[in-house]
Amino acid sequence: MSAGMLGGVQAVGILLAAGRGRRFDPLGQRNKLLQRLPDGELVVVASARALLSAVPRVLAVVPPEDGGVAAALREMGVEVTVCADADSGMAASLVHAIRQSLPEADAWLVALADMPFVAPATMRALLAALADGAGIAAPVHAGRRGNPVAFGAVHLPALLALEGEVGARSLLKAEPVTEVEVDDPGIFRDIDTPADLL
Repeated sequence: MSAGMLGGVQAVGILLAAGRGRRFDPLGQRNKLLQRLPDGELVVVASARALLSAVPRVLAVVPPEDGGVAAALREMGVEVTVCADADSGMAASLVHAIRQSLPEADAWLVALADMPFVAPATMRALLAALADGAGIAAPVHAGRRGNPVAFGAVHLPALLALEGEVGARSLLKAEPVTEVEVDDPGIFRDIDTPADLL
């Protein structure tokens, strides 16, 4: 499937689904991405669905042993790629996914699989900001910046050079960011503990 064209931008959605979720279950027996939300949908499926509503091509990064995350995502048309060194930090997953998206993509909407409450309209607004010339676009609600974040091709070399646990946060600090005002508290809501599912 081809990437989404938006104002000349070839955007691919990247769903980071390789985290271990140790705060959700310190024993590692319950994968938070496979827990059900109040409407019955799996956390990871809800997160992927929002991303698919903004871009036709979504690449999800999973660890070698994902407990069923990849199967749930493939069922809904998401491309799944396994990152062997996912445990080394979020940057490894992000770099892995971006490499998989090349040479077709020149923009990336990076979403977290444990954030199922982000509104699809927020994702579309970020891509529109890229199409208008933003190099990085991040959503802002009530004065606070959240996720997901969109990156343009100008930042490809820096994205591919990322390493460690902070992911792309260093880029967000070092480079100009176009803040997109959204009426969406979902940009802050992640699933860290069982109580967050409610």
